[in-house]
Amino acid sequence: MSKNMMMGLAAAMLLSGCVTDRESVELEKPVRVGDVIRFTAGRCFGACPAYTLRVTPDGSGLLEPERFTSVPGPTRFAVTQAQYRRFRASLAPFRPLSGTSKRIAQGENCTRFATDMPGYVIEWTREGKQPTRLEYQSGCMDARYAKLRTAIGGIPRMLDIEPLLKAPLPKK
Repeated sequence: MSKNMMMGLAAAMLLSGCVTDRESVELEKPVRVGDVIRFTAGRCFGACPAYTLRVTPDGSGLLEPERFTSVPGPTRFAVTQAQYRRFRASLAPFRPLSGTSKRIAQGENCTRFATDMPGYVIEWTREGKQPTRLEYQSGCMDARYAKLRTAIGGIPRMLDIEPLLKAPLPKK
């Protein structure tokens, strides 16, 4: 094998190791009793940030970007107990019964709908219990979901992760 081929093979092996490390980033099992809240902001027709974040009752957070964020891979962050409580409380009015799922979508329980908007999934999990899940297509503009739209829109600021979600400006 030539020297260049060996160097290329070594570089490929090193890079594949980086990808494996990124994919293996996990949150520690929480010590405090409470829900791990997983929040997923889906894609839209445009440049909205698409990502998943998880927050534990202990204050550990993990942001997993999909596109249009300022972080290249899974990124840990921390929240205070007050932030966690506000996050949990802001979503509590919309939480389905424990262990169930609810979907808010066009043609199901939504009459005024705008297309090309992101979808959101919120999951509450706790060891030994069935997960609770809310799916919301944010194009649903019915007045009864205005408070849900406001709560979802405030999450990045509430958790102090806005800088992680702002996509870098294109280079000129």
